[in-house]
Amino acid sequence: MSVYPQTQILDALNSYLAESPLPDELWIFAYGSLMWNPEMQVIESQQGKVHGLQRGFNLLSTVHRGTQEQPGLVLSLRDGGYCEGLAFRIAQASKQEDFKNLWLREMVTMFYQPHICQVTTDIGIINAITFVADQQHEQYVDFDAAQCASMIDQAHGGRGSNMDYFNNTSTHLQKLNIHDPLFSSISAHWAH
Repeated sequence: MSVYPQTQILDALNSYLAESPLPDELWIFAYGSLMWNPEMQVIESQQGKVHGLQRGFNLLSTVHRGTQEQPGLVLSLRDGGYCEGLAFRIAQASKQEDFKNLWLREMVTMFYQPHICQVTTDIGIINAITFVADQQHEQYVDFDAAQCASMIDQAHGGRGSNMDYFNNTSTHLQKLNIHDPLFSSISAHWAH
């Protein structure tokens, strides 16, 4: 499970932008750690729902929340169901730089595929870029809740513990009144 050199990651970004230039108004759909740690100049936030994609702990994290020896699990989007999260409008002045930094953060092992999704919000439909699992990627996994709980409980990576990631995301979803059964089914395995 290789981490790609930054030059290769940026080459992939340039290829993407050549085919899909950033829109005048850049919106990013956040469903995991971006919700509570966007690291971008967010000037507007709308809660919304994307149909046809659902959260899953499907990415073996060997960099940010785990290691090669003891991988963690972080969220991605995969086919089916729906996902509630936040659409962020990014400041015009910083959107190129912010998108580049977001790309470097998300594409460290080229696991995700950038995808334009339609987010249904109170102000209407927003077209936003989000990052979806490549289900053919070697880091794509689909474990049961017990296995997820065991791995999340033990893993640490460059951005901290996998448990912090899980708890921060879970807490943020609760604050937004978003109920995702994925979190309750995993945390049930820690209840003693």
